[in-house]
Amino acid sequence: MFVQRFSATRRGARLARRLATHRLAEWHLPYGSPASDTVTLVVAELAANAVLHGRVPGRDFELRLAYDRSAGLVRVEVSDTHPARPRPPEPAPGPAPEPAVDAEGGRGLLLVAAVADRWGVTERVGPGKTVWAECAVRAVPGRHRRNGADAARHGAA
Repeated sequence: MFVQRFSATRRGARLARRLATHRLAEWHLPYGSPASDTVTLVVAELAANAVLHGRVPGRDFELRLAYDRSAGLVRVEVSDTHPARPRPPEPAPGPAPEPAVDAEGGRGLLLVAAVADRWGVTERVGPGKTVWAECAVRAVPGRHRRNGADAARHGAA
C-alpha cells in the first residue's frame, strides 16, 4: 500500500506520478513495462484532473495505490476536496467523439476508461470525492534487483 498527500499543483501531480513509478518498481512492475506504463498513465491523468478540476485553494490531493499480487490488480485512488464529480464518458453508438485537435483537455477520463479495467467515483469521508481505477497487471520476476545499499535500507541485506 502506498498513500501520500500532494500539493494540488502541477508539481504535485508530477511528483505523484514519479513516486507511483518508483513504488510500482518495488512491486516488481518495472519502469517501461506494460503494467508500469498503464498504471503510471492512470495516476498521471487522475492526478492532473485533481489539480485542474478538483483543486480547492489550500487543500491537497491524496494518492493511494494498492497492489493485490494474487489477483494481479493495482488499484489507484486519487481523492480531492472539490465537491464536483467527474462525468464518465458516455458510451455512444459508433466511434467516440474526440476533443478538438488543439484542445488542451478533455482526454483524461477517456484515456483512463480505455486503459483501466474498471474505474469510477465514490464519496469520501469529509468533503470531496475519490476517483479510482483498477488495472490488471503482471509482475516481471527478476527484473527489479536492489543494489546493496538499497537492500540494506529495506532490511533485505
